[in-house]
Amino acid sequence: MSLEPYQLTAFQALEAVDSGQLSSVELVSSLLDRIKEVEDRVHAYITVDREGALKRAREIDSRIQSGENPGRLRGIPISIKDSIVTKGLRTTCGSKMLYNFIPPYSASAVERLIEQGAVIVGKTNCDEFTMGTTTETSHFGPTYNPWSLDRVPGGSSGGSAASIAADEATLSLGTDTGGSIRCPASFCGVVGLKPTYGRVSRYGLIAYASSLDQIGPITKDVADSALLLSVIAGKDQRDAT
Repeated sequence: MSLEPYQLTAFQALEAVDSGQLSSVELVSSLLDRIKEVEDRVHAYITVDREGALKRAREIDSRIQSGENPGRLRGIPISIKDSIVTKGLRTTCGSKMLYNFIPPYSASAVERLIEQGAVIVGKTNCDEFTMGTTTETSHFGPTYNPWSLDRVPGGSSGGSAASIAADEATLSLGTDTGGSIRCPASFCGVVGLKPTYGRVSRYGLIAYASSLDQIGPITKDVADSALLLSVIAGKDQRDAT
């Protein structure tokens, strides 16, 4: 394999896992080591769940070895913007007010990722309550653009975009109200998509403007974006909007 595991796109990683070249544990471990290497400079994450991610990866590998298909994202590491709730994993929305908030449930989009075998490695930095365009207003400090550390990554999903650009995640979820996926994707040179309103459930998304907010993918290429969108999209009776 010419690339390091953390450099792979989701489709490349899935091919390596399916062919036996790579286990989910090896993929996730490589990604976590990459985070440890560069995170002090990029600051893409608010919370990294190393123990939980490795435990989940071992579960996925065990299911594969027993002949199961754990899902379309079997063993793929993903980062989640910290305005999307994750059961049992701290969700702050970049604010001191939610510093210790542990949600009792997960957003519908996150549930669908888990159902399809994704491995959540952590929660990414964002402007406080997603109100910003540079990811500089987080209580936890700014995120830096991996291509030029003296520049901003865009916002408010700057942490998610930076995690992809710096190879600190294979896939990522952001949120977009008026450009908060599209701008950081552009600033960081990655692929970002704001889905049509209603295509992805808003259940479990901490609101900025309910009639505009949308969860969407941030990825290394267009194929990965299509894959991630196809997993999280769909009708949800719990989505009030």
